[in-house]
Amino acid sequence: MEHVLAGLRDAATRPEDFRRLGRRLSYLLIAEATRDLPTADTTVETPLETAPVKRLARPVVAIPVLRAGLVMLEPFLELVPEAQVGYVGLERDEKTAVARRYYEKLPKGIEQATVFLLDPMLATGGSAVMALQALAPLGVRGVRVLSIVSAPEGIERLESEVPDAVLYTAAVDRGLNARKFILPGLGDFGDRLFGT
Repeated sequence: MEHVLAGLRDAATRPEDFRRLGRRLSYLLIAEATRDLPTADTTVETPLETAPVKRLARPVVAIPVLRAGLVMLEPFLELVPEAQVGYVGLERDEKTAVARRYYEKLPKGIEQATVFLLDPMLATGGSAVMALQALAPLGVRGVRVLSIVSAPEGIERLESEVPDAVLYTAAVDRGLNARKFILPGLGDFGDRLFGT
């Protein structure tokens, strides 16, 4: 994991390599975050006999935060292909570092699902908290937040404002600079991902 994270941090990494590394690290986070999903016992017919198996016991929903969270969606669907997908579009004002929600599309029955929020950077925590607060009135609880790099300030805010959320992160960095970017971080994830 550290080797992949080193490539993401490197300012010389080209967008196509950044995408590949972002997906690779996402697989590792998703595997850990889905390890304990509830299952139910059932059976299947193999070519030779009936075999006991376990299948997911409840629906799963993945919600990437647009646009940077899209890098985590493909790996998520490869590991949990039956997952439904919702979207939350958030845009950060560079002057205030405050996000505004501009788009939301969520599956029906989301309150019955295990929900994963895919947001590769947890800086101030504002975007994740805003997305989670949009889910709360729908009855969604215990969301698993997947973040590649997190700042202590974002973790503290997430724990304070949405205490039932569970965070999975590859790295907890030193903190935020005056512009609210994570240090040492890896820059603007979306810009590096899409070459903008």
